[in-house]
Amino acid sequence: MYILGISCYYHDAAACLLKDGKIVAAAQEERFTRKKQDDSFPANAIKFCLAHEKITSQQLDYVGFYDKPLTKFNRIIETFISVAPRGARFFTVAMPIWLRQKLWIKDLIKKELGYDGEIIFTEHHQSHAASAFFASPFEDATILTVDGVGEWATTSYGYGSGNKITLTHEIKFPHSLGLLYSAFTQYLGFKVNSGEYKVMGLAPYGKPVYYDLIMENMIDLKDDGSFKLNMDYFAYTYDQQMINEKFMELFGYPSRESESKIESRHFDIAMSIQRVTEEVMIRMVNHLYDTTGLKNLCLAGGVALNSVANGRIIRETPFEEVFIQPAAGDAGGGGRSNFYLV
Repeated sequence: MYILGISCYYHDAAACLLKDGKIVAAAQEERFTRKKQDDSFPANAIKFCLAHEKITSQQLDYVGFYDKPLTKFNRIIETFISVAPRGARFFTVAMPIWLRQKLWIKDLIKKELGYDGEIIFTEHHQSHAASAFFASPFEDATILTVDGVGEWATTSYGYGSGNKITLTHEIKFPHSLGLLYSAFTQYLGFKVNSGEYKVMGLAPYGKPVYYDLIMENMIDLKDDGSFKLNMDYFAYTYDQQMINEKFMELFGYPSRESESKIESRHFDIAMSIQRVTEEVMIRMVNHLYDTTGLKNLCLAGGVALNSVANGRIIRETPFEEVFIQPAAGDAGGGGRSNFYLV
């Protein structure tokens, strides 16, 4: 049985091919186009995967897509309505690409592949969870997925056993640890969904002097790691920007201009949001250990690419073994859809 998984049209387009439940080929589109984080249909990555097995698209049993576009579209519409009329300009920018492309994923896949078989759409965080647990060496494990946002979920947790996954709890948009980190990425002058690693890299050069400011004003964090963001400081529900004027007023400075000089306060801000992120993750993981009683942990989602937080989880939490999906972000989407189909 051959199953092709695809992720595209957001960022980090990729493809993955499974043969009888085992990965035989996987590739990210940017490796072929040389366009960093290419979000286009992964035609080159798919061609590579099929050529590796010397098969054509007609020999595929299933094609999996890494999220549910209609559910995501509903979330976007509901969000626009909830913040109206502030999001009117953002609405006019976002709708054309949805109406022209993203609502017609099934037709686009069939056309691009010349494929007439069954296409399966999995929920984004189910895909994340599958990519981590089914690729892990564990028979049983707790699963935690944390990212910006899928359809509605921004954080999900549950457990896996054998060939089954059960997600029991989630945090929903707009409350998102990934989007919180991305907001600071933009404030520090880096590109969202691209420059987050730079924030993590800046952090060791600073001190967490703004940690309390963030914790007291921006996030209501509970002992079990659940949280809500104070949306007064964020613009991503109604604008193409992550942050607003109130966010900048809280820190007393405007956003850093891209490529401008990095000053000591930027290091301190980076360390502060990094420390907040670590605190949230540590609380979540400790709660999961107490809740599930399992000794193994699987992590996926873009926030699972924060290696500093991962290091603390390995060193400071009770889990005996931790498996982190190497392609934890959306680049692993193709493989995620595949695993969930097996």
